[in-house]
Amino acid sequence: MVKFFESSFTYDYSFPAVTLAYFLRYPNPLAHHVFSTDVIDRRFDPITQKLHTTRLHQKRSRIPPAVLKLLPTGILGASTDGTAKSYVIEKSVVDVKQGWMETETRNLEWTGILSVIEKQVYRRGDTNQPPVQGGLLEHAKDETTDVTTSVTFVSRFGQARALGKRRKADTAASSSTSSSETDEDSPPKRGFLASWSTASVQRTIEIMGMRRTREALVKSKEGMNVVLERLLHGGLVGVVEGMRRDHEDAFGPNGPWKRAWQQGRDNSIDANPRHPFDED
Repeated sequence: MVKFFESSFTYDYSFPAVTLAYFLRYPNPLAHHVFSTDVIDRRFDPITQKLHTTRLHQKRSRIPPAVLKLLPTGILGASTDGTAKSYVIEKSVVDVKQGWMETETRNLEWTGILSVIEKQVYRRGDTNQPPVQGGLLEHAKDETTDVTTSVTFVSRFGQARALGKRRKADTAASSSTSSSETDEDSPPKRGFLASWSTASVQRTIEIMGMRRTREALVKSKEGMNVVLERLLHGGLVGVVEGMRRDHEDAFGPNGPWKRAWQQGRDNSIDANPRHPFDED
């Protein structure tokens, strides 16, 4: 099963400002689920004048409860609420001279449940006019940047199991010596029902993924706008200072991750009461 989702919107900032904000977008107040970002590879092609970058994002992912019920027990390790760390690979190509950037991100975890491939194309708004000359931030609000996002959802959940059952049934049927018997003696065929059930589950997972992606795109745009505002009013220093504050808000002593860790630790202690003969 495959589903597609596409959307378009426009940033009220110049293309150089938007591309810079893209690479500085984590952390931001609307992306506390991102743990870290690492550059795996970055190279500039002097012939094509294009910048190629590959990055790895570590994020917190949460599988919807409806999907979690379909998964084997223990697939998420110690987690029982569907939360787990996951990795997303991001590849991008920037052509500053022509005024476009193409990006592609895809999940590396849970691909057997749902593969999400997001592609984005950023283009300078008015391509009929020459780009505004000057500093990066001097004319940041004098241009616009158009963005087109397309997302592909592919769920293969249950396919391996269904294929194994089908092969097993085909092998049993081919080796059976009673193939010429009447239909009354033949075992009932359940391939169609099993196939329909698997397809239904896959379709449900893809629909849930699409719904969550729509919500995530709204937050992603809002987060980018926060970074762009910081860039406009405070420059790179303002962006870095904002990133520091966001990191402390998310992972500091009073952040949600610290509270979640402490709550999990307390629950673990409560779930394992001390025995009277335990040593201090």
